[in-house]
Amino acid sequence: MIILAYIILAFTVIQMFVALMNLLPGTYLPKAGENSGELVSVLIPARNEENNIGNILQDLLIQEYQNIEIIVFDDQSEDKTSEIVNGLSAVDYRIRLVCSEGLPEGWLGKNFACHSLSKHAKGDYLMFLDADVRIKNNIVGKAVSFSKRHGLALISIFPKQIIKSYGERVTVPNMNYILLSLLPLILVRKSKFTSLSAANGQFMFFKADVYHSVDPHWFMKSNKVEDISISKYLKEKDHKIACLVGDDNINCRMYTGFCNAVSGFSKNVIAFFGNSFLFAVIFWLVTTFGFIPVWFFLSSETFLAYLTVYLLTRIFVSLASHQNIIDNFGFIVPLQISMGIFIYKAFINKYFRKYQWKGRNIE
Repeated sequence: MIILAYIILAFTVIQMFVALMNLLPGTYLPKAGENSGELVSVLIPARNEENNIGNILQDLLIQEYQNIEIIVFDDQSEDKTSEIVNGLSAVDYRIRLVCSEGLPEGWLGKNFACHSLSKHAKGDYLMFLDADVRIKNNIVGKAVSFSKRHGLALISIFPKQIIKSYGERVTVPNMNYILLSLLPLILVRKSKFTSLSAANGQFMFFKADVYHSVDPHWFMKSNKVEDISISKYLKEKDHKIACLVGDDNINCRMYTGFCNAVSGFSKNVIAFFGNSFLFAVIFWLVTTFGFIPVWFFLSSETFLAYLTVYLLTRIFVSLASHQNIIDNFGFIVPLQISMGIFIYKAFINKYFRKYQWKGRNIE
């Protein structure tokens, strides 16, 4: 048990250093962006997004980078999504609406929407945005600059999460805690190892010629965690990618309550652990109960050092994510409980139930 305690201590120290690395330059878009001549196609899949679609379209229209076309794919919405898009397209010619004629067999809805959007795009860059994301300032120009500077085929960003309700406070920070304590994002760009890959489908910025040559959404047509799979796929094809953390210039309120968050995160949480349920369970056990063997089998000084490292990890992750440190400290216990629920529900959904998202079954 002493050996186990030292292993837990070593793992926690590694987590802290990974989290610290994610505070270094290179994990955010640059402060300055350019307004070059390349056309950027902004592609937005939308299904029942009447509460969000108008906001993101308005955000895009006032971007400093003006050489854009905006194409929205209405994925059989049952609300006023199409009406809102058509109303804005009458005001600005850069906005176009494409309507789904139905979901083909073998496809998941969002993957087909993104693939369809790419067929209508004319840009030198393809920027896929979720409808519930909000952007400001010159994020399009910054993405163009960063892509050119580093020769990137893909830039993906985890937006800053807007957290309001109690249910969000005890669920949403888990995504950043897992990602930013396990994966140094700088290595996603600098390393060729496919295991060091990550992406977030809320913001994916492709060089168009690379996208069209590999057709990633077609290749991942039935993959429910297509964003991470696409990042690995591009690395396998020897293309450079980057995964970044968002700041105040890109944010999103991903979920609006506990049940909604549990349902959403259980869809993709295992992908953060290389699709290994075993690794996910071990991570949860170590980060939840790891203090017990350290407390019982190591010295009190070592235990205090362990607690310091553990809390520093939480601080570094909160800073990198632009989240409230006090909230993330105060809700450590319910956050760990909800992480366990994510993993449990992911297991149940995979082996015993059909997973549903936006009214569709996801096999």
